[in-house]
Amino acid sequence: MTTKRDFLTLRDLSIDEHLAVFRRAKELKAARRARQLVTTMAGRTLVMIFEKASTRTRLSFEAAMVQMGGSCIDLSASTSQMARGEPLPDTARVVGRYCDVVMMRTFGDERIRELAKHCEVPVINGLTDGGHPVQILTDLLTIEERLGRLKGTTIAFVGDTGSNMGRSFTEGASLFGYTLKLASPPGYHPADDVVRLSKDRVQLLSDPRAAVEGADAVVTDVWTSMGQEAESKKRLSDLGAYQVDAALMKLAAPHAVFLHCLPAHRGEEVTGDVIDGPQSAVWDEAENRLHLQKALLEFVVLGARSP
Repeated sequence: MTTKRDFLTLRDLSIDEHLAVFRRAKELKAARRARQLVTTMAGRTLVMIFEKASTRTRLSFEAAMVQMGGSCIDLSASTSQMARGEPLPDTARVVGRYCDVVMMRTFGDERIRELAKHCEVPVINGLTDGGHPVQILTDLLTIEERLGRLKGTTIAFVGDTGSNMGRSFTEGASLFGYTLKLASPPGYHPADDVVRLSKDRVQLLSDPRAAVEGADAVVTDVWTSMGQEAESKKRLSDLGAYQVDAALMKLAAPHAVFLHCLPAHRGEEVTGDVIDGPQSAVWDEAENRLHLQKALLEFVVLGARSP
């Protein structure tokens, strides 16, 4: 029996496997643009388990499966037996016998690890408190697409860099070979154990100007993530000096791109003239979730493709 391939963190794939997924994502994007049908998921079913709200994750995964000839089932935690206390291992054992792959979007990382442990089909991390690997892969693909390279670039992340986005960007730095500059106030950087994963390629800074100067890509995210609403007032105060505005973007390299995983709060973490401006790659980034996840679904369900 073939060993299943879960994708819970970036390090679940080797760099060669990641680059193969990137190549396939570009092929699938070109096929979509040329209106060519790809039916590699025909007869396959994806189950999506949502314990956190979603727009892009839900739409992109469901569209990916349908466009590749497969089907998709939305198993909302609030409308399933999980809401009535069914143990997650029991759900995992049953779901694994009904489908070919599972995507889960949840809070604690232990939840998705438990699901993967008891599920006989591949499990993909659609977001947890500890990471957002499908989004980071999409962001890195977008940088490579826009700039023609990824290895050797400098990425500046400004704001709450201890978030799941910041943690996954940190995890990817040594794997993909980019330099990461994280600009946050005290208490908002990733934990030491996360930084150690890529310590030679990660700089922790307090000055957003120092982080952005000369950067090839500038990234930010919302200041108050799901589950942090009670801290909103404090976060707005703490992070107020970390807004990405036109003046800050001018410090980046002339070719620099701006990225945001969305949803965005214009006037908080980013100004409208940046996110809607000529350096923004946000809408390409959002579209690329579709193509990247198609390639990832093929990888975990069908196996690695030849380069």
